[in-house]
Amino acid sequence: MRIEIDLNSEEAIYIQIRNQVVLGVATSRLCEGDSLPSVRQLADMIGINMHTVNKAYHVLKQEGFITLDNRRGAVVALNHDRMQALEEVRSRMTLILAAASCKNISREEVHALVDEIYEGYC
Repeated sequence: MRIEIDLNSEEAIYIQIRNQVVLGVATSRLCEGDSLPSVRQLADMIGINMHTVNKAYHVLKQEGFITLDNRRGAVVALNHDRMQALEEVRSRMTLILAAASCKNISREEVHALVDEIYEGYC
């Protein structure tokens, strides 16, 4: 999987890396057991500091998307805690839906967006 970073984005680089790995898993471009580049390799490939990649990998590990192994490096290994995942989704969606409501985006429009986006992952 190719990871591309927008250096002009307001989003932190480690979050961009995290998001691309999550999207890669969701769209089956990355599968359970796939190895990610080493911290050094990825940093060199995209021209960023190794500490930034390390931070992204640690966030992915905390969130249950990868494991970190001294021999194999970062490996896609999904840790499924369904109840915790649901609570995280609820928390994030609460803020997103509040912002949508403030901007007069209807329930129907939100449902249509969710359906459209989710179809890309199934």
